[in-house]
Amino acid sequence: MPFDSTQTAVVVVDMQNGFCHPEGSLFAPGSEAAIDPVSDLVSTARDAGAHIVYTRDVHPSEQFDDTHYYDEFQRWGEHVVEGTWDAELLDDLDVREEDLVVEKHTYDAFYQTQLEGWLNAHGVDDLLICGTLANVCVLHTAGSAGLRDYRPVLVTDALGYIEEAHKEYAVDHADWLFGETTALADVEFE
Repeated sequence: MPFDSTQTAVVVVDMQNGFCHPEGSLFAPGSEAAIDPVSDLVSTARDAGAHIVYTRDVHPSEQFDDTHYYDEFQRWGEHVVEGTWDAELLDDLDVREEDLVVEKHTYDAFYQTQLEGWLNAHGVDDLLICGTLANVCVLHTAGSAGLRDYRPVLVTDALGYIEEAHKEYAVDHADWLFGETTALADVEFE
């Protein structure tokens, strides 16, 4: 089924130096491999008139100093610290002034961000979700979208991952529980 470009946004999750560049703090080759498919999806959607959203996972250096339980630095080590090269979006991405760039501090791009309000203000119902990591920020963002009554569609060949099995899990889980999946070649707009 073609997507209505006026009601669709491509959500590009965390395609940042820290995850996708070989010198990044949490580099994964599977994330680097997602750069070209993500760029192709953005180009196709932009040409059709769809909205483009980029998320940036950014952590102030003191974010987890006083937390009770949630501490990404303890789990992953310091990464994408605010104000560092690690936290910047990849130079290879076609980020434009009219695109929304969401700065988030957790796995979920909806948690305490402007994303939901912006999507509602722009009449967006359907989300084509791509980026990295498939089983972490992509999956949590897609699940949160579904709970908010958006239609989350994971673009399966535009997802970064640490291990192929992680990506397969995320795609299977999303398809089974709250969303849909599609291949990049099958994305069409009307």
